[in-house]
Amino acid sequence: MEEPFANLFVVRFGQFKTFSLNLSGEQQVVGFQMTGDMMGMDAIGTQYHQSAAIALEDSEVCVLPFARLETLLAELPTLQRHFHRLMSHEINREQSAMLSLQSMRAEQRFAIFLLSLSARYAARGYSPSRFQLRMSRKDIGNYLGLTVESVSRVILRLNQKGWLRVVRREVEILDFVSVESLAKGLTRAEAIGSCRLQAEHHAALAMHFDLVSCLH
Repeated sequence: MEEPFANLFVVRFGQFKTFSLNLSGEQQVVGFQMTGDMMGMDAIGTQYHQSAAIALEDSEVCVLPFARLETLLAELPTLQRHFHRLMSHEINREQSAMLSLQSMRAEQRFAIFLLSLSARYAARGYSPSRFQLRMSRKDIGNYLGLTVESVSRVILRLNQKGWLRVVRREVEILDFVSVESLAKGLTRAEAIGSCRLQAEHHAALAMHFDLVSCLH
């Protein structure tokens, strides 16, 4: 961290966690990135990377030299608009994630996190109901502001309710309506018919790959 800014990075395949260090020198997980996600945008304004990334599995990134990208953005107005929309989407997503976790109980935080992963997997052509948690429960707890024990208790309770099936790191969402109602703080009856994936994930993913293709 605090490395001079020169490049952005797009995940070609695999998954990463990004983190910063708090005043005590401890890791604070700030996000999880998967195929198509861009890393390093936090350094555009400061010219120094404020966070670091660690691969959670075999992964590969595409390096985008920012100087070259700036030249292309100046030459291609359409690409420039895509990039600005991409930055706006990432900022809004991170702010929404931070705000949504405030004053929420553990189960609600985990439900929001789970549905976000579900939507992101679906946007990439994978099953929205069955997927792997590449990150550890410790990392999930760190990101959500929960202890490892709290994360484990939440998973156990949702298993017992029949809403999820979790075997090691493989998750299957069995009752989307109930999980979404939990995330929204609604009763199950209020949530019936409202369970759906967000289209913005599809649009953001398309913008990522448009950007990468323009640089090659």
